[in-house]
Amino acid sequence: MKLEVSLFKFDYKSDYLPYYKKYHLKIENEITLLDLLNSINEKENFSYESCDSFLVKVNNIFTSCEVNLMELVNKVGNEITIEPISTKRCMNDLIINEDDFYSKLSLLEKFISKTDIKRYEDYKIYYYASNTLNFEKDYIGDAILLLANDLINENSKNKEEILNIIKTCEFGIQYHTNLENRVFNIDDSIERIILNLRNLLSMNKEESEQNFKINKKNSISIQEVSSEIIENSFNEFNISYYSNSNCILNYLNKLEAKIIHIENSSIDLAKNSFHINKEFTFKLASTVLLEAFDKGADFIVVDNLNDFYIFDFNRKELNKIARREVNLPVLHINELKNLAAGNFDEAKKSLNNHSINPKLI
Repeated sequence: MKLEVSLFKFDYKSDYLPYYKKYHLKIENEITLLDLLNSINEKENFSYESCDSFLVKVNNIFTSCEVNLMELVNKVGNEITIEPISTKRCMNDLIINEDDFYSKLSLLEKFISKTDIKRYEDYKIYYYASNTLNFEKDYIGDAILLLANDLINENSKNKEEILNIIKTCEFGIQYHTNLENRVFNIDDSIERIILNLRNLLSMNKEESEQNFKINKKNSISIQEVSSEIIENSFNEFNISYYSNSNCILNYLNKLEAKIIHIENSSIDLAKNSFHINKEFTFKLASTVLLEAFDKGADFIVVDNLNDFYIFDFNRKELNKIARREVNLPVLHINELKNLAAGNFDEAKKSLNNHSINPKLI
């Protein structure tokens, strides 16, 4: 197996900007990601910790170095980029300053022992994998939430006090974003634990109970389209897609359009805390639209009606956060299918109610 590896390089003492060193490697005896790092280090020294528990980011997915290399490649492909778990806090190559991580322990210092600190360190990957840190650097962190859950389960007498700490923290649990697409082979229980804490604090509301149309009272009715008949080509269009359904990606590829990949295609918009944290959802959503717009997309496709409302019905708020007029049309996948099949009358019923009409008819 051959790999093309781009390795993050930076020394805060001498470098002004980071760069990436490329290596073309033939994999023979390397079993784990750590084996790969050790092989690269034999060719050219760089800074990392040569242990299975060392954490890195590979193609924007967080993992420990004990991960099976073949399994990882099957997930991300043969061209891999290896970065520190926080490029913003990089000290030397893959080594970072972790003061921010340990500083959060002060929130629960009244309740913890040395054993608890070790347990907190075991949750480190969930702290740095959180996309929230890219938007709110003072976020309490998912590792603290997981430790808080452990402490509550071990001593219920502290439950209310610990819950109150989580609730009253300025950038607390209401800023949590889903980790499932960000951690390699994540334990399914992680999200359930954090969701349970939000429920205990009455900070969670199902999407069906939310109102994502803060500036409009009307809704859009979009009928499901199961047919994938394509009568019209989109070969002159650049299309971005927010979500990660392989089925829909395969359909988009059949349209002969140029698919503009966006790194934020599957970020969580924190919809379950929208009722108490609208600005945060808008900040996340504006990032998605800005990336698609700046990469040259003619429109962005969504497959969820609530996502459509967030992106299209809240333009004023999104543009304010972006500090730009991002007039990128948003289409629901069923609208696009109607257009592709030539069902223009059906498509017009909803397209005319968009905040930004894509004017494709």
